[in-house]
Amino acid sequence: MDDLGEVIVEAIRNGTYLKVTAVHVATGTEATAVGPAHEPKAVERLAIAKLKRLLAAQ
Repeated sequence: MDDLGEVIVEAIRNGTYLKVTAVHVATGTEATAVGPAHEPKAVERLAIAKLKRLLAAQ
């Protein structure tokens, strides 16, 4: 996860959708992404990208 430090990633499937939440441990900042369950890595990348944007704005 590059220079982010420790990040916890949680994935929850709901039917054909997957909700991925990425939490930055040091700050407690979290970002969530929802996408198709058959593309879990893509949804995870999206959640981490959102988290990076949130941390850059702080």
